[in-house]
Amino acid sequence: MSDQIMLSFTLTSTDYSVPLGMRISLDNNIIYENSHVSSELPIQYCLSDDDGEHELIFEMFGKTSEHTKINDAGDIVSDAMLSIINIEIDGLDMNYLAQTSTVYHHDFNGTQEPRIDGFYGSLGCNGKAKFKFTTPIYLWLLENM
Repeated sequence: MSDQIMLSFTLTSTDYSVPLGMRISLDNNIIYENSHVSSELPIQYCLSDDDGEHELIFEMFGKTSEHTKINDAGDIVSDAMLSIINIEIDGLDMNYLAQTSTVYHHDFNGTQEPRIDGFYGSLGCNGKAKFKFTTPIYLWLLENM
């Protein structure tokens, strides 16, 4: 029997009344999907710690231009976004490492060309934040700290 590791994080929104959707997949298997994140949600998922490469994808969908409020000066005054907070693997805080190892693919909801940005915990545009890591996790942690 292989050892298991526990991946956990909390999914939040800046405005739970806005129907922002989230699909989370690990290695092309959907582990969570909801078309309207309407409350704070802790998520946990066990995976094998056997040798392997993994890709965790957070995909936001459903955002429209109406979900961003802009004043007359062109400044954003409110914006509906989803955030991934309290990221842990086996109880170890992974927020910083997950953010520095994750890339965010989006196109400003169709208003610009596709781009790849850094990920700082929040998804403000429809798109995918991709976090790649390997197991055994403690070896990966040693190599990436």
